[in-house]
Amino acid sequence: MKILFASAAIALSASAAWSQSVAVITPYLAQPGTQAYVEGFEAAAAERGWEVDVIDTAGDVAAVISRIEDVVLQNVDAIVINVDPAQVGVGLQAATDAGIPVIGMDAGSDPLVAVNVTSNGYAMAAETAVYAANRIEGAGNVVMFVFDAFPPVQIRGVIADAVFGNFPDIEVLDRITPDVSDGGIADSRAQMEAVLAANPEPGSIAAVWAAWDQPALGALQAIEAAGRGGEGIVITGIDANPQARDAIAAGGNFEASIAQDFIGIGAAAADVAGRLMAGEEVRERVIYVPTQMVTIANAAE
Repeated sequence: MKILFASAAIALSASAAWSQSVAVITPYLAQPGTQAYVEGFEAAAAERGWEVDVIDTAGDVAAVISRIEDVVLQNVDAIVINVDPAQVGVGLQAATDAGIPVIGMDAGSDPLVAVNVTSNGYAMAAETAVYAANRIEGAGNVVMFVFDAFPPVQIRGVIADAVFGNFPDIEVLDRITPDVSDGGIADSRAQMEAVLAANPEPGSIAAVWAAWDQPALGALQAIEAAGRGGEGIVITGIDANPQARDAIAAGGNFEASIAQDFIGIGAAAADVAGRLMAGEEVRERVIYVPTQMVTIANAAE
């Protein structure tokens, strides 16, 4: 009995010793997509018995640096970020100097980030921009909602610019960067209301292209509140969050979005973290998780 007890104690001690800790740091936890990334990561981490500390800096990108430095001092085994790496380089360098791997979860590529797990923003933006351009038959004014401060979203704007620029009769009427501190819907609505007021003639706005769903939903609210839903203004987003799916399924102005596998991105980030913590060499610098176009045909699925 004593031997069995001692063996169990040793096993328990070894298990505790090998318990791994991961910090997930983001300023964007107010965004539904980020919440889903984190949910997917936490579920995968729980299966592995990891301790996960989720840190939200509530829109404060600069604060991410100090929080990275904090968890480096706590000697975590890995750090996962959902923020522009270029804006938190000092923190990333601290992690690198301490030998702690950093994984991007829909963040961006950087020499100090081992792997970035994300969706293919180039492809998503091309699909939605082409959808909008085709729906308006290659002519009309388009309002764009972008967010160049965050690399995964910034590249979407670049691609949409290129698509619309390839249609001589499409003009980008406005390129709006909304305030995202509360998620982005409220300010996007306010800014779209201003655009509508400045362009009151029916048909003066053909489409709204949004780099993610919150601005698309805000624009939809503004268009409906202004009584202009019947003008055929085509709205597209990216993410296909539940609110967006409901709006698309309703058959109104919001016509298309792209479903990212947020849970899958979180799970894939956990897989990469596990491989890195085990000392494995991971050669891929970017891992893309598949996406799907969502229209009224499949919005209810």
